[in-house]
Amino acid sequence: MVNMLLAERNESVTLFNGDEADVRQLLRDPTSTRLKSLIGDGKIVVVDEAQRIENIGLTIKLFTDQIKEVQVIATGSSALELAANINEPLTGRKYEYTLLPLSFGEMVDYHGLLKEKRLLEHRMLYGCYPEIVTSPGEERTLLSLLADSYLYKDLLTLGQLNKPHFLEKIVRALALQIGSEVSYHEIAKLVGADNQTVERYIDLLEKSYVVFRLPALSRNVRNEIKKGRKIYFYDNGIRNAVIGNFTPMDGRTDKGALWENFLISERYKKRLYEGTYAKHFFWRTTQQQEIDYLEEEDGKLHAFEFKWSPKKLASLPKTFAANYPNSDFTVINSENYEHFLLS
Repeated sequence: MVNMLLAERNESVTLFNGDEADVRQLLRDPTSTRLKSLIGDGKIVVVDEAQRIENIGLTIKLFTDQIKEVQVIATGSSALELAANINEPLTGRKYEYTLLPLSFGEMVDYHGLLKEKRLLEHRMLYGCYPEIVTSPGEERTLLSLLADSYLYKDLLTLGQLNKPHFLEKIVRALALQIGSEVSYHEIAKLVGADNQTVERYIDLLEKSYVVFRLPALSRNVRNEIKKGRKIYFYDNGIRNAVIGNFTPMDGRTDKGALWENFLISERYKKRLYEGTYAKHFFWRTTQQQEIDYLEEEDGKLHAFEFKWSPKKLASLPKTFAANYPNSDFTVINSENYEHFLLS
């Protein structure tokens, strides 16, 4: 992607690769004078795999403060490590761009709405990681490799896990609970860990862009769930690889949960790329009244219920309607979902 962007710019470029030992040594603790000599006439500096360079945040800070005519692009395949190395030194000096798996909107732009709709069930099973999309017929093998290495690579490399054997159990437990409220206490009992370990590992999985949390909406309405959360995977394919289930949709007992994960993760991508800062929730009462997904924007609540089959109906719970009158309600199914993910 960076190469494509640079091809459109008529400016000299200096490229550093953090995988190379001599580059790591050169950029570890340089002075501004040393940096100027390293880049020469370069107006754009690209540091790839920047997280591998010690003190890279301070080095980039030198560029932004002392060599203002130079623009720096720092990329890294380890989001957790890159963020840890640059966030504090570069506060107020950087723009961050997050690249999630390919989105429904991007795929529609690429080959049209009709084809992407025909591939819906395929996306539900195998997800949208670039290598999966571009390697038809190899989805299961590639996803198994991704699930075995990618999920835990950042955390294991950084030494963030005191008990790594718990991680796989926690990820599998989360994969089996998508669409349901997640209890740290119940997962802790299931995997033989304590609550604090489970919460910490889930927090690290979220920072590594494996999963994300959806909190419960609570505005002091009687019987509302106050501190609940659901946890979703950024990619359906990774979720299915974790549990080893690629059964076609017609034969699945979890199609509702898969549909919910697909829609919420795709909506998340859409909102992120648009720069829309709506707040996201689900809603449930102790009497099991619930709404799958809510967005709050400019003081208004938009409620959504997800049904795979267009024949299944849903209505707004009376308790919610009475307590949140300034809201609208939409049912999203396999026939009208493109409006939810595109408009």
